[in-house]
Amino acid sequence: MNATTSPARTQAGVVERIGQSVAGNVQRWLPDPFLFAILLTFIAFAMGMLIADQSAEQMVRHWYRGFWGLLTFAMQMALILITGYVLAHAPVVRPTLNWLADLPKTGPQGVVLVTLLALIFGWINWGFGLVVGAIMAMEVAKRAHAKGIPVHYPVLCTAGYTGLGVSWHWGPSGSAPLLSATKGHFFENLIGIVPTSDTIFSSYALWLFVLSLIYVPLIMYLLTPKSADRCRGIEHWVPEAVKKNANDASAAAYKPDGSVADAINNSRIIGGLIALMGIVYIVMHFYGGGTLDLNIVNFIFLMVGIALFLRPYQYLNAFYDAAKAAGGVILQFPFYAGIQGMIQYSGLAIIMAGWFIATSTPTTFPMMAWLASGLVNLFVPSGGGEWAVLGETIIRAGQTLNVPVGKTIIAFGTGDAWTNLFQPFWAIALLGITGMRARDMFGYCIVLMVALFPFFAILLTFLPY
Repeated sequence: MNATTSPARTQAGVVERIGQSVAGNVQRWLPDPFLFAILLTFIAFAMGMLIADQSAEQMVRHWYRGFWGLLTFAMQMALILITGYVLAHAPVVRPTLNWLADLPKTGPQGVVLVTLLALIFGWINWGFGLVVGAIMAMEVAKRAHAKGIPVHYPVLCTAGYTGLGVSWHWGPSGSAPLLSATKGHFFENLIGIVPTSDTIFSSYALWLFVLSLIYVPLIMYLLTPKSADRCRGIEHWVPEAVKKNANDASAAAYKPDGSVADAINNSRIIGGLIALMGIVYIVMHFYGGGTLDLNIVNFIFLMVGIALFLRPYQYLNAFYDAAKAAGGVILQFPFYAGIQGMIQYSGLAIIMAGWFIATSTPTTFPMMAWLASGLVNLFVPSGGGEWAVLGETIIRAGQTLNVPVGKTIIAFGTGDAWTNLFQPFWAIALLGITGMRARDMFGYCIVLMVALFPFFAILLTFLPY
């Protein structure tokens, strides 16, 4: 069968039928991510009054007290997203992604490819993985349309989001592991400085990641409609995407005007020198025993990006384009910080975590920490922000049960990533790139989240640390 021939109509499998059913319901009920944040604000407000016995006045004060409490961390997260976006559009990287997008010969192959890339690059850097996943979803969809290959675009976009829902908090940009490895972090008096060899580079975390590279693509394959009559390609959801070429920041040619200012803007020497200075510092940092934390991760991605672009003005233009993708995150971060304030200062987070942790044993504690983290992540969808709220409770419970702190941190990170598949906050950048609405793809995200339940429950409990 050639690429332009529609496959024979086949009966949908069980997982595919569940995905279609859930997707249809979510399309009717899920609001825009910003409205989702506002609704969660009201829910947290009511829960604080009903469960934590707070007055309405106290909850309003908690809300404002938290509203601006994450500005530094919000800037760090925005930079991770922006530098990841710029890297994905770099002159060497973007052509490679385009070449990969041309490889799949069927819709399911495209979904599996996008899933694997999102998981791998999401592990390396969540911002980079999110952008790579979004770009790959769109490019695979566009090439499938051009070749007449049926593929369901919402499933492709879900595949591009799997790094944020599965692998990112096990990797080098994971907030809780990096914060715990940073001098002066929230809980240094409790656990000291926890090296990344005990968290993201432990065998426990690495095996979780490797096994996810098998399980998650399999679930995404089963979710993918196999028959052309059940597929709605990119031309159905984003018709303008197949009518014109998207702007590519990396390909934007600099047009010299012959001035001295233009020569400076366009100077590879200046770009190369600043990148070299940054790379020299990075080597000195690690050679001198420096740890991998949020600041050095952002610095690495910033300098690598400059090194790949070389021309400072071209990098600046790519950075401007990337900042647009971060706009929704910047708007919503204060609202989620406000929710965090209500959850934290009312004591609600400790109460919610206690529902799971109070009945834990040394064997079941990682699973319970994962579930507690997943629940609180719905209200505080920020790994570092949630760690600040929930970390002490989880750490003290783990210490009481003699659970290694590195294992505790990875179990927490697993839950924080897992319910991103229900919480659309971090999908804002992906939605902007792919042209999709949250409600059009999150039905499939929710099915994947449910399918991951037994996978995480078994592995977090029985994998050796």
